[in-house]
Amino acid sequence: MSVSQIGQCSASHSYRSLLHLIPRGFPVQRRGVKSKATVLLDELPQGVLRAESKPSSTSDDGPAYPTVVQEARNNMRKFDNCVLLTRVGGFYELYLEHAEEYGPLLNLKVAQKKTTAGPVSMAGFPFFQLDRFLKILVQDLNKYVAISEEFSNNASSKVKSGGLLFSRKVTRVVTPGTLVDEKFIDPCSNNFLLAIFVQDIDHEVPREAIAISSLALREAVLLRLKDQPAGLAWLDLSAGEFYTQSTTISALPTSLVRIGAREIIMDNAMSDCLKQSVTAVLGHYSNLVTWQSNMPSHKNVSEWSHMLETPIPDSEQRMFTNQEVVAGSMLLGYVTDKLQGFGIKLQAPIRRLINESMMIDRHSMRGLEVLETSRDGLSGASPSTSLAVINQRLDLVECFTQNVDLRADIVNLLRRTHDSQRLVQKFSLGRGDADDLISLLRTIVATQSIAEVLKQNIARAPFENESSNICHALGQAFKQLALDGPGLLAARIQNTIDEDGLDARQREEENESAKLVSMAQGILQSEGAADDLEAFSQITRSKPTPRTLTEQSLDDADVWIMCRTASPTLKRLHESLRVLFDTKSLLTADLRQRSGVTSLTLRWTPGLGHICHVRGVKDVRTSTSTLATARNASSTKSTRSLYLPEWSSLGGQIDQMKVRIRAEEQCVFQELREQVVANLVKLRRNAAVLDELDVACSLAAVAVEQGFVRPSLNIGTSHKVIGGRHPTVKLGLDEQGRTFISNDCLVGDKQRIWLITGPNMAGKSTFLRQNALISILAQIGSFVPAEHAEIGIVDQIFSRVGSADSLFEDQSTFMVEMLETASILKTATPRSFVIMDEVGRGTTPEDGIAVGFACLHHLYHTNRCRTLFATHFHVLADMTSEWDELGCYCTDVVDTPSGAFSYVHRLKPGVNRQSHALKVARLAGIPESVIDVAQQVQKTLGRSSK
Repeated sequence: MSVSQIGQCSASHSYRSLLHLIPRGFPVQRRGVKSKATVLLDELPQGVLRAESKPSSTSDDGPAYPTVVQEARNNMRKFDNCVLLTRVGGFYELYLEHAEEYGPLLNLKVAQKKTTAGPVSMAGFPFFQLDRFLKILVQDLNKYVAISEEFSNNASSKVKSGGLLFSRKVTRVVTPGTLVDEKFIDPCSNNFLLAIFVQDIDHEVPREAIAISSLALREAVLLRLKDQPAGLAWLDLSAGEFYTQSTTISALPTSLVRIGAREIIMDNAMSDCLKQSVTAVLGHYSNLVTWQSNMPSHKNVSEWSHMLETPIPDSEQRMFTNQEVVAGSMLLGYVTDKLQGFGIKLQAPIRRLINESMMIDRHSMRGLEVLETSRDGLSGASPSTSLAVINQRLDLVECFTQNVDLRADIVNLLRRTHDSQRLVQKFSLGRGDADDLISLLRTIVATQSIAEVLKQNIARAPFENESSNICHALGQAFKQLALDGPGLLAARIQNTIDEDGLDARQREEENESAKLVSMAQGILQSEGAADDLEAFSQITRSKPTPRTLTEQSLDDADVWIMCRTASPTLKRLHESLRVLFDTKSLLTADLRQRSGVTSLTLRWTPGLGHICHVRGVKDVRTSTSTLATARNASSTKSTRSLYLPEWSSLGGQIDQMKVRIRAEEQCVFQELREQVVANLVKLRRNAAVLDELDVACSLAAVAVEQGFVRPSLNIGTSHKVIGGRHPTVKLGLDEQGRTFISNDCLVGDKQRIWLITGPNMAGKSTFLRQNALISILAQIGSFVPAEHAEIGIVDQIFSRVGSADSLFEDQSTFMVEMLETASILKTATPRSFVIMDEVGRGTTPEDGIAVGFACLHHLYHTNRCRTLFATHFHVLADMTSEWDELGCYCTDVVDTPSGAFSYVHRLKPGVNRQSHALKVARLAGIPESVIDVAQQVQKTLGRSSK
């Protein structure tokens, strides 16, 4: 029996289906129908034949999708947690289920493309709108986006791919915390990615806590794990900033508020019990967590060096805790994975100590309305607890308050600068372009001018004792500026980049974008709805109408962004190109003379290549006889295009010369990129100085405009503010033509607690908040809204003001109040500053008084911190009358003979035992009949109480 005879068996056992049973290497020849390959039966292997495993395939059996769709399908499987955007020509496209799910969310029309494998859903948008749709997907929808770019195939790659011109691969995964240079990044805040590492330990969460509520679970976890160490590492990929910190589980919420991360990564390998515990502690921040698998194992800090601009000294490496090292390794590993091989250079990590800045929890941030003007929880200018740091900042601010001309000069120069931290980081990632080089050039030039202004003012400044610190602050800023390397870089950029050519290139790109917009609009007009057209209308109006390449001469189409003298090679190539263009001009003149055709021009078009173009009926007729040797390319009644061997040869030489010039421009540009990276440390140092000057000038301007004074800070525990004001409430009253009543606050020495009573709307809450804000402003290095201020350094600010519930988290108003109160009582230290307003008002008067007194008792005897305690429970003043270090103060109401009244916002010693709630009710517009009933009830209750 032969193999060929096996192939003639029943249809259910074909030759191809049985051939895989023959072992590999068996000498069987596959031939056509007319040939035979015979094997003796004795030569066949005996016994059980082992089944070979089928080779794995990335595609399913059956009809195949088109190559682009199949590539996208494979990438969707590989990056299964991402939305895939695939570059196809001038568009980014979504396919299959991604098009169906996200197309409507992006307001894109979803079309169906017929293929042999079935219909394929697809949607797309022009490439220049990538940032717009990334913002929707990443920022608004909190999705991860994998970007698949196309790359030209060389000759060998074309053969391997079956003749395809392009191949596609995912070059980057964009997540909320890994933004680099997207246009929708907030320029005024950091975009931090945070890694948290908690050592897995054996602990058990009480079942009764889980059963009660998430609040009980959170409190149980904090009770059991409050001192458990945790490691934090966070970075801003767009600016290259890198930080680490060792903290505890109980301090995690406060750290999260201060950092303001956009994305949090944690190890998915931790136990389920610990995951549940940490998630409970994170609270609403758990929505930002990405549980990452296959995290890098424990590493040494020295292994981070390839991702840092400068290595970490051995002496500093030993300062990092194990938790910080693991968190940093998780962070860098995650970033490396998302950048898909892009190089990265970060600043050396800065260790943040838990006690080096004032801690402000989430409730206090919200209560003091700090987050309204600082989305990142003061992460850019954290309130410091170091007297040296604070006074250095205050010295610089005072310098700019005293020298108005200096401040004006610095501000004008700062307006010419760009965000060099992010510019430099783009180059370290290999993403900077010629526009970024020009921005960097202008920043360096402005920095040089700022250095000169500082130098001149330092030389002119007096050196008396009272101004020596101010001179020192300017001198420190000047010394930190590194100008040598960046100066040479600026000169190189200026002598290399042709700004006129760069502007022309930008216009060319805008024209190309307009062409794509017009194409998309045409599709929408034929297939889309009116809403789709409206979305494109604004873009279409803002773009110029492009010229087609057939309307451009060869010279007009050439735009060079590099100066011709940027390199000797580039100069030589441009000279050669000029000679070729001169030869072209001579050839054009010679052809016109020989043919007698004056409209003859030598051109290049995308469809025909290098042609000799003739226009006009008369010239077309003449060229037929005088240019008889030329080969006709195309013709109409009034135009004719010809191929001339002379021009074809010369045009090819011009094309080759242009290619060489483009290649040399890329070499020069790469050299500039390398010079930028070589000056990475100096440029970042200069950027930090510019940031410091910018903040100081802004604080000085506000201080002068609003009449702020320089505070005096010390290591004591007193808070002495004379004529204090609320910085924003005063502005609002000024706009209404009303006067803000300032108040003194002398708490901390003889009286550690102020118990404040008074009517509704008389300013108790404003007084509490303004003193907390004054402490924060003072410790960020700002002047404060007061006539005089002496403040002992505050380690933590606590605020229990306002009322709100959280139904989603099953928290009533009183529960929210008690949670905030519990955090204060368990955390406040003798160096803390606490403000509490209306504690106990969310329950019965008896219970409220009990809770209020108990809180006062704990603050007085246990926490022993500076406290402002406002209440309507007047009896608390009687209950605490024997406490020597507690003072009672109040606001009041003054009635007039006409029946009207006015508030007395100035605090005075004493207790106000009336809240005058009905007066406020009348002001609010409560019906008079209701007021009458309330007054009768009030009288009845008053008699019964007696």
